[in-house]
Amino acid sequence: MSTYITKRILYMIVILFAASFLIFCLYALTPGDFITGNIKLTPERKAELREIYGLNKPVIERYATWMKNAFHGDFGYSLSQQKPVLTLFNQYIWNSFLLAVVSTFLTWLIAVVVGVVAAYKQYSWFDTIVMVALFAAMSIPSFFIGLFLIKILAVDWKWLPPGGMLTTGSNATGFAYVREVIHHMILPVMVMTLLGVGSLTRYFRSNMIDVIKQDYIRTARAKGLKERKVLFTHALRNALLPAITLVGFELPALFGGSLIIEKIFNWPGIGQLYMQSFSLRDYPLLMGFTLFIAILTVIGTLVSDILYHVADPRVRL
Repeated sequence: MSTYITKRILYMIVILFAASFLIFCLYALTPGDFITGNIKLTPERKAELREIYGLNKPVIERYATWMKNAFHGDFGYSLSQQKPVLTLFNQYIWNSFLLAVVSTFLTWLIAVVVGVVAAYKQYSWFDTIVMVALFAAMSIPSFFIGLFLIKILAVDWKWLPPGGMLTTGSNATGFAYVREVIHHMILPVMVMTLLGVGSLTRYFRSNMIDVIKQDYIRTARAKGLKERKVLFTHALRNALLPAITLVGFELPALFGGSLIIEKIFNWPGIGQLYMQSFSLRDYPLLMGFTLFIAILTVIGTLVSDILYHVADPRVRL
């Protein structure tokens, strides 16, 4: 086990170095940047700023400087926000994390329960309704669902706020602040859950259909165990094993934010900041964020592999 983890960590280091080089070259070689696109600056001032930020140096030298600083926790300086990239991460990423954690929990909870019941009642009216609803949810674009719910629940019925994290001009503190944040996050969480539950429910349904046909499930039923215990104790545990591989992709998703959802609902998260940086060509912020997601991805992959081995000792690492 320890040998496997050591090898995987070495592979992770190599992969991250390769990913960091590709990320840096992708943005460094892209024509234009924040300074070049700023029409308010004179050519002399642009040349001065490029000298200050080292943008006129060779790509390899700039990459070496960037990586050296990254090892010390310095992911660069945002030219548009005039703040260190790490400071912006700490300021915005937890708002995205809040949305992602709640929506991920609801998505997995709904997907597991509905997937198990749909597999148990295969080809029944419940299974048919579930499959039709899932395909409908998966085929409708996220921006359409978001705007539609804003129109119905926020504009017409006025049940929920249309966007933002707090009411404009709010000075709420304590429990009132928490209640206001929860009230504003209902709509984006609802949309993110609807978008994620479709494919995950189909995944659990297909796994459960395969598992409940196995011999040990027939044996458990023959012993007189209750059907609920057979489904949620024996069958579900083995049906969840393939889903462990999905855990590796959940980690970057938790911190990566949802670009479209945060933009639609004006949620002050890292996704919306990322979109703004694209339009402003703020490459230091874009590079830092992309490298951060790459780090989370390789860590998540390692965690999922280890969890799979722990959950199923038959799998050799």
